[in-house]
Amino acid sequence: MAFDGLFTRSMNKELQALTSGRITKIYQPNALEVVLQIRANGQNLKLLFSIHPSYSRVHITEQSIENPADPPMFCMLLRKHIESGFITAITQDGFERMIQFDIDSKNEIGDAVKRKIIIEIMGRHSNLLLIDAETNKIIDSLKHLPPSVNSYRTVLPGQEYIAPPKQEKISMSSLSDDELRQFFTEDISFKDIIDQFAGFSPLHAKELLYRIQEQGAVTASRQLLNEIATIDKPTYVELEGKSYFSPTELMHLQGTKTHYHSLGQLLDRVFFARAERDRVKQQAGDLERWLQNELNKLKLKQKKLQKDFERAQNLEQFQLFGELLMANLYNFAKGADYVDVENYYSENAEVVRIPVSPRKTPIENAQSYYTKYNKAKTALVMIEEQQQKALEDIHYLEMLSQQVQQASPSDIEEIREELAEQGLLRLRHAKRKKKPTKPEPEKYISSTGTAISVGKNNKQNDYLTFKIGKRNEIWLHTKDIPGSHVVIHSDTPDETTLKEAAILSAYFSKARESSSVPVDYTEIRHVKKPNGSKPGFVIYFEQKTLFVTPDEAVVMQLKK
Repeated sequence: MAFDGLFTRSMNKELQALTSGRITKIYQPNALEVVLQIRANGQNLKLLFSIHPSYSRVHITEQSIENPADPPMFCMLLRKHIESGFITAITQDGFERMIQFDIDSKNEIGDAVKRKIIIEIMGRHSNLLLIDAETNKIIDSLKHLPPSVNSYRTVLPGQEYIAPPKQEKISMSSLSDDELRQFFTEDISFKDIIDQFAGFSPLHAKELLYRIQEQGAVTASRQLLNEIATIDKPTYVELEGKSYFSPTELMHLQGTKTHYHSLGQLLDRVFFARAERDRVKQQAGDLERWLQNELNKLKLKQKKLQKDFERAQNLEQFQLFGELLMANLYNFAKGADYVDVENYYSENAEVVRIPVSPRKTPIENAQSYYTKYNKAKTALVMIEEQQQKALEDIHYLEMLSQQVQQASPSDIEEIREELAEQGLLRLRHAKRKKKPTKPEPEKYISSTGTAISVGKNNKQNDYLTFKIGKRNEIWLHTKDIPGSHVVIHSDTPDETTLKEAAILSAYFSKARESSSVPVDYTEIRHVKKPNGSKPGFVIYFEQKTLFVTPDEAVVMQLKK
């Protein structure tokens, strides 16, 4: 993980902009995240705390995170103790992955009190704690640790706060030039740097070794630490399917690099889509399993129908056997297991052996084959209808599965409602009837200022295409690939807007991880919904096609 002690040092510097800021609102989107809205320097800023085992972090975020209707208990506690409070100091102890926020607040009767919020960024051991600064006792935390779980410290309300054990490592900035030269004269590996110096992860240790080869130990070490301390150039790198990030340039990596103005923007780019996906998984795990089970059932049904279809295709043979037996009724008697007859329909008039029932008379055997012929003929029609229905259901559920995977938490409930309306799924809770709300497609703005809307589920797709969109506006959809409806709110969009809308269409489709994705576009007046078709299904014509590669960075830039 690149959110090491060095990155924490940079983040602590960036967060100083919040000092003297007032906490105006507090939200808790889920069990692992807390968001503080802070008024500082004439701006409303959102501070995100996350203790997710894979995405633990703290930073100023520009992204919108949906909140539950009923705030959790920890959120209510934070509101009670620090809402309307002022942040007086933000500090980091050495290169530890911990940041402390000192807050001056007031209690229920208006007396001044001092509180501390401490974020511990330690992977699966991460935690967020509210501390009484005067007694150093824990008021509460997102994660509780009883003595039976952690013998070093107890993290429970009312217990004294004990910081995690420090790693006894050297601060590289405390070494003299001679000490640095002496350390790096030997054959040093990146693991040696991690073991000896505080704050280094493998990423920054490898970066230092790479720079030392070019600049020497002293210059490289001083320069790297200075760049990290001053947040020189927040960098995001994509290389061989992996992503890396740092407060400064990563010279040892040669992948695709993107630079950002702040660490907050950088972490939004790195984590937001993954964290959003995790939020959806928490909310829609059961829905994903249900969809996959239904898809598995339909695919199994498809295989059985195919076998039935292959058996039913013997109908011509049944008809032939029936007719040959009728022509040879007097050539065999009851009690035979088979009869050999000449096939007078064939040019070569070869002899055909026909299985018969010894319990039936010749005419009964002939009629038996005619009955099989008629049943097979009827079965073929029914099987073809069932195969078509199964195929349509598979396409529909695959489309829903793709929508669930790319949905935001608010989209999930609409997908559940759609399945309930289709009679496929019963809603989990009988809720009080609410006023029906209109679907809200996501809004984006192109680089040239044109509005673009994206439907994230079938309700939004239908509403966008047939209610919001105007006849001459441009409609986009991935070609033959499940995906979202996208509408450019212009009848003459420029090339940049068209390309960016196509990128949105490809990104919000099953082809998100692909390249050179075909996207069709046409005017909305050429998009039709067949009678009786499922939600989200349309047909269109007069389309043109362009090819684009989905780009998450572009999508985030266009987000309104």
